[in-house]
Amino acid sequence: MIDDDGKNGTEDLENFDAAISAGEQDKVKEILDQMHPADASDLLEQMPTDEFEAVVALLDGELPTEILIELRDEYREDALEKLSDAAVVDAIDALESDDATTVLEDLGDDRRERILEGLAPVDRAVLAANLLYDEKTAGRLMQREFLSAPEFWTVGTTIDFARDNADDLPTDFYEVYVVDPGNRPIGFVLLSRLLRTERNVGLMDIMQPLQSDIRVEMDREEVAYQFQKYSLASAPVKDADGRLVGMITVDDMVHVIQDENTEDLLALLNVSSADGSDTVLESVWARAPWLGVNLVTAFIASGIIALFEGTLDKIVQLAILMPVVAALAGNAGSQGLAVAVRAIAERELDGDAQRRAVVRETLTGLVNGGIFAVSVGAVTLLWFRDPLLSTVIAVAMLLSFVWAGCSGILVPLTLKRFGADPAVASSVFVLTLTDVMAFLSFLGLASIWLI
Repeated sequence: MIDDDGKNGTEDLENFDAAISAGEQDKVKEILDQMHPADASDLLEQMPTDEFEAVVALLDGELPTEILIELRDEYREDALEKLSDAAVVDAIDALESDDATTVLEDLGDDRRERILEGLAPVDRAVLAANLLYDEKTAGRLMQREFLSAPEFWTVGTTIDFARDNADDLPTDFYEVYVVDPGNRPIGFVLLSRLLRTERNVGLMDIMQPLQSDIRVEMDREEVAYQFQKYSLASAPVKDADGRLVGMITVDDMVHVIQDENTEDLLALLNVSSADGSDTVLESVWARAPWLGVNLVTAFIASGIIALFEGTLDKIVQLAILMPVVAALAGNAGSQGLAVAVRAIAERELDGDAQRRAVVRETLTGLVNGGIFAVSVGAVTLLWFRDPLLSTVIAVAMLLSFVWAGCSGILVPLTLKRFGADPAVASSVFVLTLTDVMAFLSFLGLASIWLI
């Protein structure tokens, strides 16, 4: 829609704005239909709120469902508020069960009940069952539409069945799941393999063993890990008894992986939310609690400094050099923490790998500490012409780096062992511990050696 020079894009946007102003529903829908749903959703999200709501109200039941499901959560919720109940029912009918469940999640309880009543009994039962699963589990992610076949079917029988029941199949799927008489998946056949095989060949002869083991109650982060580990395009979902009840596809997992990575990144920065549409109040509410926690930890570090008030009064140079030790040690701890949290998320720190990681980070801190101890000691010697002061800061730097290396790996591992999310609370603990060690070692050594 947009050329390299952007001219066609500008003209289309002008036509789009003109169509909205004129209330031309058909023209607005035509322009949106010409765009990829993701691009169309981006266009709508860039509009002022009142214009966005005007477009949704103008289109109502004509708003393409592909665009509705691509909208970010807060925009989709806003759009659903403007759509009539009939339009929402039609949208849910057009969506696959996983996307339909997402739409239902965005509705208030009373309206959700009204919408469910407007659906066919079978669809209502399926979607109501999906909503019973926890929000971040495989049960919420899965779609109920999939293609399965008994183990005694042939390739020809499977293809004929798929053609005869095309309306009941998902829009996109990549595998046929082979099931036993108890409807338990025992393997899968890739569509590419199915189409290249003679009709009289049995599915058991070309079936591949399942690589994943996903249950409805499994956390979506574990599901994402299995998709990443086994390079899956799709995977069957089983209930508590091992029966096939749904399917998850890679397009859903891309969003989950992105959401989980964003969540971990924000948690490391002590922010619980970050969205371009957040209001000032929402931004304050997302950040202020963690700033309050940091305030408490800052006073802890200040308390350590207060213990050496007499030393600071006698040797003013300590106040000048003190931030250098704390800053470098804090950065070293943050580096180790970032590596550790990522490794934990990727399941790289299980078993003996934990011990190796602790040793590696400790030795890394020791080597980096030695390098910067010499560097900082030399700068201090040139600056203040005091060999003993330069020795104090060099030793304090070495100790702080080793401590930072240990803290960066041990804190997240400890939190993980106690069932906490390492990404959420680790940074507060690590920064506090490194500050305390930096001030304690530097001012403590100065009190012993310089006074």
